[in-house]
Amino acid sequence: MTDQTAAPARRSDATKAAILAAARAQFAASGYQATTIRAVANAAGIDPSMVMRYFGNKEGLFAAAADFDLRLPDLAGVPRDGLGPALMSHFLDRWEGDETLMALLRTASTNEAAAERMQVLFSAQMAPLIARLSGDSRAGAAARAGLIASQVLGLALCRYVLKLPPVVALKRPEIVRRIGATVQSYLFEA
Repeated sequence: MTDQTAAPARRSDATKAAILAAARAQFAASGYQATTIRAVANAAGIDPSMVMRYFGNKEGLFAAAADFDLRLPDLAGVPRDGLGPALMSHFLDRWEGDETLMALLRTASTNEAAAERMQVLFSAQMAPLIARLSGDSRAGAAARAGLIASQVLGLALCRYVLKLPPVVALKRPEIVRRIGATVQSYLFEA
């Protein structure tokens, strides 16, 4: 009996994974407004009713597809004066390595639910790290995390979404050095 129940669960997990992979790619490429349940289903090779079965509607699908982990690094071994550049380097890796965060950024500018998702993402994941690094109070760490997010999101918007030529042309070491210095100031300056 275990084999009979395990097989449908595995198929269900595989179907959900295929839907989420297709949704992430569609949201990243087309944005929230232009992405349709039908397009996601076609990309996943399934009937649109299956998308609805697992995720309810487009908002539910987006929420599941935008479930994102910043995978913030353990910075315990990084010298204090290198924390800003280390965070900047990490965020460049995240932007360049995952379409989900890009989809969330594109969508957040025009969709309230996506904007709320981005707010939660940064406040829930960044603020605790910033509190540990800076030793600041919860409110102070939240303000610092917000300022860091402004740099990280602003760079991502200009470099990867708007593709502003001077920003795209910047070499990674220069970004890490220059914007990392700004992030460093947000971490520790009063």
